[in-house]
Amino acid sequence: MPVQANELPAIFESFGDARKAGFLKMKALKDEGVGVVGTFCVYTPLEVFMAGGLVPVGLCSTSDETIAEAEKTLPRNLCPLIKASYGFAVTDKCPYMYFSDLVVGETTCDGKKKMYELLGRIKDVHVLNLPQNQNGASRLMWKEEIKKLAEKVEGRFGVKISEGDLKEAIKIKNQERALLKEFYELSKLTPPPMTGLQQLQVLFGAQFKFDMPAKLSELRKTIDDIKKSYEEGNRPVPIEAKRIVITGCPIGGATEKVVKAIEESGGVVVAFENCTGAKQFDRRVNEESDPYEALTDHYLNVGCSVMTPDQNRLELLGRLCKEFKADGVVEMVLQACHTYAIETFQIREFLNDKGVPFISLETDYSAGDFGQLKTRAGAFIETL
Repeated sequence: MPVQANELPAIFESFGDARKAGFLKMKALKDEGVGVVGTFCVYTPLEVFMAGGLVPVGLCSTSDETIAEAEKTLPRNLCPLIKASYGFAVTDKCPYMYFSDLVVGETTCDGKKKMYELLGRIKDVHVLNLPQNQNGASRLMWKEEIKKLAEKVEGRFGVKISEGDLKEAIKIKNQERALLKEFYELSKLTPPPMTGLQQLQVLFGAQFKFDMPAKLSELRKTIDDIKKSYEEGNRPVPIEAKRIVITGCPIGGATEKVVKAIEESGGVVVAFENCTGAKQFDRRVNEESDPYEALTDHYLNVGCSVMTPDQNRLELLGRLCKEFKADGVVEMVLQACHTYAIETFQIREFLNDKGVPFISLETDYSAGDFGQLKTRAGAFIETL
């Protein structure tokens, strides 16, 4: 039985509309003289910007609207996330890119690295040199990269980032992490109190709410309202819906079609391992140690296919499967994302050893393959 697309509570709509609503709020911040930093990746230490009194915002585009324009410069057989992000920059169709005083990239893949060179022609771009493994030498390198980022921010915006400022930013960001983790862990309940699409709306939309105290308050209310509704007997998801964990590339916007394909086929997404979900919020930064040491340890240990080996992704994925009682795992891989595509083999082996059914779905930002995705997702769910 498919998960019913029941009328969303207002609180989900608030987060679902956050990206569009945030355009005007960001303009207001700019008018007040607040500096804005655009980012692309969960490896980027947002606390550095917060400590400088700046507002960070995610720039990864999740629509194919400007890909044709990007392909005038970039090759067609490139990851759609890279093409879309560059396309929105060169067409000035992304207000967040337009309002960003500084854009911070990272060397997570070769395609991004070369795209940042082109982006640097129209924006002030700073690139973090991310190590490719998480050993001792890499840790020293990453700590220096974070310090260089702080120096760049100080010089670009004329601010001073003290250790006290960093510690305060870490505490505030940890509060957000804790609330978002508490929110998505509500789906450990059987049946879960929300659909995967509703969960994704909050996880994806939270990054576009820029008033931190108001956001923390709204997240607290969201959690409490969902708990209250569940205790009153409201069950938006059928108990027989198969519980799915999603892993792989960043998901949101156009790639929500994967969630819809699953949930229209008798499944319900209970957890997102990827960048939009648990990967970002599962752990907190150590608030007691030196802030640069703490940020180094926290961000370098993100589990991602760009790391060799990638044990942290396996650890988190295995734990999510157990804690959320997963009936199966669906991996979403964007076309031309080579590191995730290659790592599919290891993920399948890992889950097979644990007896967890697995399927990998490759897609892009177009809507044309939704029928195919739904057919494959439906066939997979029928086997569970």
